[in-house]
Amino acid sequence: MKTIENKIEIEQTAVINRLACATLDGLKAKVIEVEATFTKGLPGFSVVGLASSDIQESRERVKSALLTNSFTFPPLKITVNLSPSDIKKNGTHFDLSLALLIALNKSKFNHVGLFVFGELGLDGKIKSSTMLFPLILSLKEQGFISKAIVPKEAIEHLSYISGIDFIAVETLNEAISVIESGEFNMQMQRFEYNANKITIDDVAYYSNNTIVSNFSDVKGQSVAKRASLIAAAGMHNFLMEGSPGCGKSMIAKRLRDVLPPLEEPEMLSIAKHQFLDGQLPNFDAARPLRSPHHTATSASIFGGGSSGAKIGEVALAHNGILFFDELPHFAKPILEAMREPLQDRKVNIARVNAKISYDADIMFVAAMNPCPCGNLLSKKNECRCGEVEITRYQNRLSDPFLDRIDLFVVMQEVETTDKSDITSSEMRKLTLKAFTAQKTRGQKRLNGKLKEEEIDIFCKISGDTLSVLESAMSRFALSHRSVASIKKVARTIADINGNDDILKMDILEALSYRKRKIIN
Repeated sequence: MKTIENKIEIEQTAVINRLACATLDGLKAKVIEVEATFTKGLPGFSVVGLASSDIQESRERVKSALLTNSFTFPPLKITVNLSPSDIKKNGTHFDLSLALLIALNKSKFNHVGLFVFGELGLDGKIKSSTMLFPLILSLKEQGFISKAIVPKEAIEHLSYISGIDFIAVETLNEAISVIESGEFNMQMQRFEYNANKITIDDVAYYSNNTIVSNFSDVKGQSVAKRASLIAAAGMHNFLMEGSPGCGKSMIAKRLRDVLPPLEEPEMLSIAKHQFLDGQLPNFDAARPLRSPHHTATSASIFGGGSSGAKIGEVALAHNGILFFDELPHFAKPILEAMREPLQDRKVNIARVNAKISYDADIMFVAAMNPCPCGNLLSKKNECRCGEVEITRYQNRLSDPFLDRIDLFVVMQEVETTDKSDITSSEMRKLTLKAFTAQKTRGQKRLNGKLKEEEIDIFCKISGDTLSVLESAMSRFALSHRSVASIKKVARTIADINGNDDILKMDILEALSYRKRKIIN
């Protein structure tokens, strides 16, 4: 009797194989171990471990892919567990790992460190998904991944992520052969960035020399274009005020082509956000430019969602420009909520089902009219607004919000005699000059992004220059944040002018770009 019981126990002992996969928790990848058991019992196929509906549907795709490729579906009770079980999983890229565990159910293997990604077609073809790039990049940043089986059609984008051995496969049969042979040393040829490469202190930076819209199209507005150059060179927040048609939007849209070069991690981060937005990046070193309409909701700008937090316009503008046209027309809660990303370079989203934090290192650019009708500063058109209307319109922007703007410019009306005085190519050369000075000085961040402790190191001022700043502090009631902003802007001006130290003229120019209130 004891022998029979032992025989039954051996026959029902589960064969457990494991493969690694991952899921996105907010913007961060979590490693998921996919394990399967095959036991005697009523034939069935179940997936456990908080799997979403798209993973539950994968059972039908896996069955069809196996059967159409001459595999016999085992008449056993199949249980697939996605561990850890307390994390919600989603994504069709789990298909391939499930199919491999079932197809090789008679083989015992445990390939430590091997990740498997891929969606299955009904004929066994392995397809890509927009989640692969963000997943694998996040795993690489956390140091979890060194080799992976991925769809061949995704390798064109994945090969930009260095330090990972990718095994590219087209069909389920190819993937099975790789697992059975254990040959994981296939290194795919890496694609080159579609950008110009420059090196500063042995660090590579990439710039895009394509000019979509040229500053030569902007006639006059020499002060605004000078402020634009300073804003671009240091990635400073920038606000333009002026009558309709004076060129505010033209300048904002041309800023993208004169911004500083990008490091490889920044380019990959931009590509990750583009994938999450459903776009296919071309890795051309062009910083993003996002321009939401003033009727946009808070969720669309900052991210959100009832079942799970998703990124918004602020995240999509990471390492680039977020442009708000008609600034006072944006909802008051949105304008006040912008204070967090402008100060901390991060946005936190808290929902019942999800809590995430994402980087929002943006250059904020905004444009506004001086009054509701736009003619307050006009010498040609009469303003139709009452004093109460103008006050209410301007008071939509609070002092704490304006305090986070580094440069403020009042633009002039367009005249027929206005001419172009600078091109985008010329501005780009000056931006690169200032960028080189910042990186040679040892800055990890550009001037507009410096933290408090870094300002004391890189933006030192003394002597007559310090006296000018102290005088301005008392006369214009400058806050501590405003003083830090002036120092950063002055540092950028000094870099453009080729000055090693911040001079008196640099501080004076920086002060001219502040929106200030005179205290009698």
